[in-house]
Amino acid sequence: MSAGALLLAPGAGADRDHRTLVAVEEAVAPLPVGRMDFPYRKAGRRSPDRAPVAVAAVREEAEALVASAGVEPVSLVLGGRSFGGRMCSMAVAEGLPAAGLVLLSYPLHPPGKPQKLRIEHFGALDVPCLFVSGAKDPFGSPEELEAHAEAIPGPVTFVWVTGGHDPRKDDEVAEAVREWLTTL
Repeated sequence: MSAGALLLAPGAGADRDHRTLVAVEEAVAPLPVGRMDFPYRKAGRRSPDRAPVAVAAVREEAEALVASAGVEPVSLVLGGRSFGGRMCSMAVAEGLPAAGLVLLSYPLHPPGKPQKLRIEHFGALDVPCLFVSGAKDPFGSPEELEAHAEAIPGPVTFVWVTGGHDPRKDDEVAEAVREWLTTL
């Protein structure tokens, strides 16, 4: 199954025009890409939506992209940065059809709180998953992420870049996504 389209969601402090999401869209052209905003951002609020609201927004955006791109729902790849990637992964775990997940700077846990893991849904991710993160990300080290991702039944690929949670290596991140998409 090859990727028919890609839906990208931003991190909690950003919008659909975050430079990393734009770089990924440019790198994967001509693949149809949708970059979304969450309801709180559309309403001009700074505080992220609760997971049920954000996951519902991912579902709506996924349905709209599938319709506009004219692709099968199972050929849609979803993902994004931090909060956005996490919400996409939760939507897929809840049954949203997908060809794979692109998880950029996945927020495994809050900084300094490794006991507050955000992995409850990992066991339901039976699609290929790409994790691209900074090697010094305070939201989860490479060792932590690799250990906890063992709970994911689908195939998992890791790409580590120099930097932290916002590694500023957009070209490397975008190229990693582009290359990985060719493997689906």
